[in-house]
Amino acid sequence: MLPMGKPTNASIETGNAMKKRHIALATLGVLAMGAGTAAYVATPTIHEGNPGETPELGSYGEYEVGTIEVAMALPDRVTFGTLDLATGGVEPDDRSLMVRMYYPAQQPDGADPITYSHTMTPPAMEPVTLEYAGRSFSEASPLSEGKFPLVIMSHGFNGWSTQFSNLAEHIASRGYIVATIDHADMKLEGVADFLLSFNRVLAGRSLDQRQVLAQILAASGDGAEGFYALIDPEQVGIIGYSMGGYGALATAGGDYDYENGPVSNVPADAIAPVKAAAGEDAGIDAVIAFAPWGGQPDNRVWTSDTLGKVTAPVMLVSGSQDDVSNHAEGVSWVFDQLTGTTRHMLVFREARHNIVGNAFELPEDAPFRAIEFVSEPVWRQDRINGINQHFVAAFLDLHLKGDTDKAGYLDVPTANANDSAWETGFGEQLNGKFAGEGEPQHWRGFQRRWAAGLEMYSKAAGE
Repeated sequence: MLPMGKPTNASIETGNAMKKRHIALATLGVLAMGAGTAAYVATPTIHEGNPGETPELGSYGEYEVGTIEVAMALPDRVTFGTLDLATGGVEPDDRSLMVRMYYPAQQPDGADPITYSHTMTPPAMEPVTLEYAGRSFSEASPLSEGKFPLVIMSHGFNGWSTQFSNLAEHIASRGYIVATIDHADMKLEGVADFLLSFNRVLAGRSLDQRQVLAQILAASGDGAEGFYALIDPEQVGIIGYSMGGYGALATAGGDYDYENGPVSNVPADAIAPVKAAAGEDAGIDAVIAFAPWGGQPDNRVWTSDTLGKVTAPVMLVSGSQDDVSNHAEGVSWVFDQLTGTTRHMLVFREARHNIVGNAFELPEDAPFRAIEFVSEPVWRQDRINGINQHFVAAFLDLHLKGDTDKAGYLDVPTANANDSAWETGFGEQLNGKFAGEGEPQHWRGFQRRWAAGLEMYSKAAGE
């Protein structure tokens, strides 16, 4: 097990140091990684110690962050092949996943933050390797005391665990234990592979989340060591993107419609464990779903009744032009049906599906499939990330730490951020001030004139 240490405050870079770091990273350019593979370098999304245009709670927290990968064997799983989709057959599956943990830690003396690497292999395209700088320290000593809420993070179809490393590190720096699952979705070579892989995800996403959560909580019991000893098992949140959001809502109690829609096409013996697990309370206390898939009319996986059974507070985040999860008829429909709980829905106007994820820096000649998979066509990804970090921090602090002051960041004075009012004096623009209680008509935590392009909707349980 990892040794334990004491907390330290996050180091602060001066403006000049931050600029030099940014320039140094930018000059790395394109790296050669071997035949048929290009490697690209991305700068950190939020620069250390300088929130810049980022809303108030989007800045890094007080803790240094450690990270480590843990292998988890998931028992009693089944899988199926292409033929089984027609025959209904299944076979046992020795499923094992890697889970990257983030936790408040002591900064190792002289150590450098981690650099992540992931190779994308879209069909009919040369592999593309992404290398990107992190903020956390590999296998750093966890704190020797304290208890922190646990947050499970689940990526979308064919994504990977560190695709949202910036958000995971941000959450951990503010006093959380974060577990990001690498679901190891089947790679794609054509339409047949897509159908098989997607059906496996339909059957497996929520089960992966539940089993990983169960193993982490079991390891955090009496006599726990390392980062496990820091986990508060009574405060658990889950964050999912796209298919991860599809799974997260089910894990939180929103059982699927097994008789109609996409789930009905999965072999019955493969979906049986999902049905069985749905009757068990996973103990989720807060849910954040980015662009959750499954609410759109042509691929609806829930009913109004099943979504109404979710009782944990929910925050949905969506792009108004999402044509994958269908904002107008899908995500918005999910929001309306979550009548069993309080919920918020943050909308990035004109954005499509990629409204979360690291700001990967790709050169102009990068294959478009790679660009499309990790980029938003209208919004800057770093701007999206800063806003997400702000609202995720407010939502988790409110519902997992009981910090009622954070409600003011979510209960905005105007649904349309463009209507947010804060009088500007002659010659006055930003001045680095965030809206607080003294600016009740402006979105709290945003700088003057910079609450724009967003919408926030809220409903109470029963509405």
